[in-house]
Amino acid sequence: MRETGFDHRDIRYLELLRKQYKTIQEASAEVAHLRAVLRLPKGTEHFLSDLHGEHAAFLHILHNASGVIKRKINDLYADLLSTKERDMLSTLIYYPDEKLALLKKQRVVCDEWYRLTIYRLVEVCRVCSVKYTRKRVRDAMPKGMGSLIEELLLSDGTPDKDGYYREVMQSILETGQADAMIIALSRVIQALAIDRLHIIGDIFDRGPRADLIMDALENYHQVDVQWGNHDIAWMGAAALSEACIAQVIVTSVKYGNLETLEVGYGISLRPLSTLAMTCYGDDPCEAFLPRDNGEELHEDEMELARMHKAAAILQFKLEGQLLARHPEYGMESRRLLHLIDYEKGTIELDGTVYPLRSRLFPTIDPADPYALTPLEREVMDRLTLEFAHSEKLQRHVQFLYSAGGMYLRCNGNLLYHGCIPMEADGSFAPIPVGSRGKQRGRAAIDAADMMARQGYFSTLGQKARQDGQDFLWYLGSGPNSPLFGKSKMATFERYFIADKATHTETKNAYYDFQDDEATALRILAEFGLAETGFIINGHVPVKLGQGESPIKAGGRLLVIDGGLSRAYQPVTGIAGYTLIFTSHELSLVAHQPFESTASAISAEQDIHSVHSLVKQMPRRLLIADTDDGQALRERIDDLMALIAAYRSGVVKEARG
Repeated sequence: MRETGFDHRDIRYLELLRKQYKTIQEASAEVAHLRAVLRLPKGTEHFLSDLHGEHAAFLHILHNASGVIKRKINDLYADLLSTKERDMLSTLIYYPDEKLALLKKQRVVCDEWYRLTIYRLVEVCRVCSVKYTRKRVRDAMPKGMGSLIEELLLSDGTPDKDGYYREVMQSILETGQADAMIIALSRVIQALAIDRLHIIGDIFDRGPRADLIMDALENYHQVDVQWGNHDIAWMGAAALSEACIAQVIVTSVKYGNLETLEVGYGISLRPLSTLAMTCYGDDPCEAFLPRDNGEELHEDEMELARMHKAAAILQFKLEGQLLARHPEYGMESRRLLHLIDYEKGTIELDGTVYPLRSRLFPTIDPADPYALTPLEREVMDRLTLEFAHSEKLQRHVQFLYSAGGMYLRCNGNLLYHGCIPMEADGSFAPIPVGSRGKQRGRAAIDAADMMARQGYFSTLGQKARQDGQDFLWYLGSGPNSPLFGKSKMATFERYFIADKATHTETKNAYYDFQDDEATALRILAEFGLAETGFIINGHVPVKLGQGESPIKAGGRLLVIDGGLSRAYQPVTGIAGYTLIFTSHELSLVAHQPFESTASAISAEQDIHSVHSLVKQMPRRLLIADTDDGQALRERIDDLMALIAAYRSGVVKEARG
């Protein structure tokens, strides 16, 4: 607190603060409030990664707070309600609209059921709200019903108010608001069960509806996203990088999943379909048949295979053009089309000649293999317009930029999706970041974050925009990209060369040091964090079924990709992790596969989840121990300075 010596900048700031707190009394009251908030328990953080479009499983995990809500219900009612009654109450909280409709069809609902259910929901809500301020709880309530819910939560069961609360309940029933009250209470419980949600990358690709996940995140009360390599490809596509557009389409067609593109974002692939039929109509395209991801294939397999090959050739051409613009990426070896002997149907790689699985390249001119044909150019122009005019995609990507980044430091922990690129000796590897040159460590990741934003927000047509777009592509598949973490993307080789030795994609040296505690501590120090913190990482599925542990580097590194995507579940042996950081402990929750939303509602089937303790806190953590606590202390200092300025006459109180 400063009693005297306010400089010009101090006074200007305090004059602005004065508009909020007009008197000594108002400022003092806020100081008292903020100091009290510091003594509240730390809010619960949930960390998930690699959602990969599995919207149904993710939304269920969000609704049940990774099993937290069911545990609270069991704690409250284990001795009072049967297992079936507790399961029904849980399902009602997860899916209130749908479950209510089903219970009405089953003729379960009556006035007495409403009374009991609302009472029980109020009890659960009260348990979830105990460590929050009244304002935080009030903010979670829907408009129009907030004051009524608050009255019910404040009920203390004393005889003096017993008649009052009975009348409140009777009025809810008589005015037909019971359904609305149940729905509102359920949503408040969901909102209070998780204070902050962290998504450690890869929302997109593989699963059916990444856009529905984005809808949920966009409307979540407090969420941040650390970008993954699959996310960055969609961000690049929304930024109108043609190489990223081609990559997104190839990935979507490869997995037979066009719902996100066509249904979610309204992007028509008719131009690509026309190109495929025109140029590849007689091509068997065996290497391009879509992978089965558990969903029905879009139209017939052969049409998808032709579209897949057409898009892949576009991708190789556009990536070849991009790499010619950026020799600093050191990826000349990924320009392969000019190495093909089109007459013999072979390609020479590193001195070895390999026969190609297909010799049909109707759109490639051997004299200028990276040039697009007029029809390909027309297709790319039309697809680029589709991505540019998809309002929902652009809105979602803007959300990823505003709520996300390459990494996050939060409450002493370091969150990132892929890796901190390293050399074989464990030193930080250089990343080519445009005009900033080669950077290493935290400086490189910060520069990469800025460059990724440049690719979307710089003016179209300017070199800065082009360089940023190209760098977004590099982040998705560059050898020293912190989001990719491999030597190469052997896409061409997998399509066209039978020899699997050419398919090898070597992981960055970072992964050789994942079990080395000294390396984890060095990374934490590089990002200005204490050795008591944790690195929380996604990207590479943990092979739990083969005995691999998600807890690495002496407990300092937590890898939380447990295979929410169905494609990875045979490898991981589970169906995803949630890392939960409460005021008491840090714990991992391993989830079993989710059958369906319909089964969850009708049969009250929940995801079976197993908790394991990572670390017990030596004492209960308070808001004072968090980043928010530091911000509150700074706010208190500012308010104390304002009070001092009022008392010294430097700033006048604003009456009225």
